[in-house]
Amino acid sequence: MRLSLPRMRAERRGLRLWKIWIALLLAFITAIAIAAGVFYAGWGLLGARGLKPEPRIDAKTLFDLVKLSFGVVAGAGALVALVVAYRRQRLDEDGALRDDTRLHSERFTTAVSQLGDEAVAVRLGGVHALAGLADDAPTRGLRQTCIDVLCAYLRLPYTPETELPTGATEARHTYLALREVRHTIIRLIRDHLRLDSGDQYSWQGHDFDFTGVVFDGGDFTDAVFSGGTVTFSEAAFAGGTVTFWGAMFSGATVSFDDVLLSGGWVTFHDAAFASGTVDFSQAAFDSGMVDFAHAAFTGATVSFEGTYFGATIDFTQAAFSAGAVTFNRALFHEGAVTFHEAAFTGAMVDFDNAMFADSTGDVRSAVFLDGRVTSGEPPVSRS
Repeated sequence: MRLSLPRMRAERRGLRLWKIWIALLLAFITAIAIAAGVFYAGWGLLGARGLKPEPRIDAKTLFDLVKLSFGVVAGAGALVALVVAYRRQRLDEDGALRDDTRLHSERFTTAVSQLGDEAVAVRLGGVHALAGLADDAPTRGLRQTCIDVLCAYLRLPYTPETELPTGATEARHTYLALREVRHTIIRLIRDHLRLDSGDQYSWQGHDFDFTGVVFDGGDFTDAVFSGGTVTFSEAAFAGGTVTFWGAMFSGATVSFDDVLLSGGWVTFHDAAFASGTVDFSQAAFDSGMVDFAHAAFTGATVSFEGTYFGATIDFTQAAFSAGAVTFNRALFHEGAVTFHEAAFTGAMVDFDNAMFADSTGDVRSAVFLDGRVTSGEPPVSRS
């Protein structure tokens, strides 16, 4: 938790209190400047050319001067009271923030200890407690800390079911328990990314680090990645179904570089790549299926540079209408890739130096309109 304190201080730095004498001096200077401005503006509007000297003043004029003096004193007193009240309010707010942060720290410590418990039910309770803490966090930095811990749990060493010893009943029970905790974390992240960005409980715009995570399933359906940095670098998709069905990529920097697909199904069906950057460079799709059917590439920069396609890759009816998609130096080997009825109507799609070796490719009914598709040198080849 101490690691989050600099973030909290940074968020509060712009609201740091000035010394009282500086605040009063600036307040008086501001008040005098405003009064002078109003006086001279009125002087000009009235067209006055000078002051008429009075050798003697009557009682009424004297009384007006006295009232003016008291008015100035009262105004100065009100100004001082306003500054003092403002400082008191700020100090109260800072005190409340410290209290909230202290309570948050206590709850955080309890939740993290639950994550390390042997009992699965306790670990699940810790997951939900951390998600609730993120929702109630008094600062953005403290919310990010909770998210970081949840992501860190997913990055812990994990053996998927396909690698379990045959007949190891106890190992399978341990696997199923751990899988439930991990999939609960993924589900909670997805649910918070579905909320509108203006919702106080939305996690859009935060950073998510899934580097090296082993996925044997997971549901990111309709999640919105609208800001921040989301990385799946070196993640392994080892079976099951991982779905980004209907997900929106609209401003975040999302990285799938060096991921490994060794089975199962990863789907971006009906996903929208509207802006930002999505990087699949150097990924290895060895087996299984990657589905981009009906996906819309409408402004994002998407890179498959140097990617190995040995699995089944489906771009059926995908729409490339803006942005840039590159398959530069990609290798399509043994698997099957289809662009059946895909529409290239405005995007720049780059196949420079891409190679098709023992791969089945299908571009039947693909529509090439207005966009730019390049194959570069050496040309795309099929062996």
